[in-house]
Amino acid sequence: MSSPTEESVRRNSESEGGEAETPEHDPHYDPIVTLPLVEIQTNEEEEEELVKIRARLYRYDTGDHEWKERGTGDIKLLRHKLNNTVRVVMRRDKTLKVCANHFITPDIRMNVHCGSDKAFNWSVFADYADETMKQELLAIKFGNPQNAELWKTKFAEAQEIVRTKCSLYTQDQSSDDESSITRSEDTDTPEPKTTDKTDDTKKAESTDGVVLKLKELTVDSDKTE
Repeated sequence: MSSPTEESVRRNSESEGGEAETPEHDPHYDPIVTLPLVEIQTNEEEEEELVKIRARLYRYDTGDHEWKERGTGDIKLLRHKLNNTVRVVMRRDKTLKVCANHFITPDIRMNVHCGSDKAFNWSVFADYADETMKQELLAIKFGNPQNAELWKTKFAEAQEIVRTKCSLYTQDQSSDDESSITRSEDTDTPEPKTTDKTDDTKKAESTDGVVLKLKELTVDSDKTE
């Protein structure tokens, strides 16, 4: 007759042996309907990324007169490969909803926000985050001063690219140069106008004809008397 301890050991060994013999069940079912892969266009295919930094974005609400959070995510500077425009694009985490989308212009000023070394603010004339053009006052806060300094440096580089290489601004500069040349040419001494002798001759002939007619009238009146 076996003891309780031996009986429990025997049962454990039998259970372990049974589990070892049982193969793992991994069911696989072929899908009934197959869906094709859809390529999603982000409108960033023709642009190159200059910088991408994680930050938190705010906008100033003029109605409530306070700053309101717009989203947290990666803010990027994207340069167009053909026309050299640069725009600011930022999407919220998880939802990927656009919370900043506007072009950089040379006249934008990046200001330190509230004396912080990790935050800046700037004003933009046309932001398309809500798919409609809006004038916005934006502020951004980074995780550390190094990221903030990197953002400021890259933003200034992007402004220089737009100012010197974008056709929209280079054409304006060339037109200004042409207008200045035109203005300088206009200030030159004008050439003297040539008198038209034919017109003077015609005037003289018409005057002589009138005088002769007057003389004839005078002579006729003398004869009638």
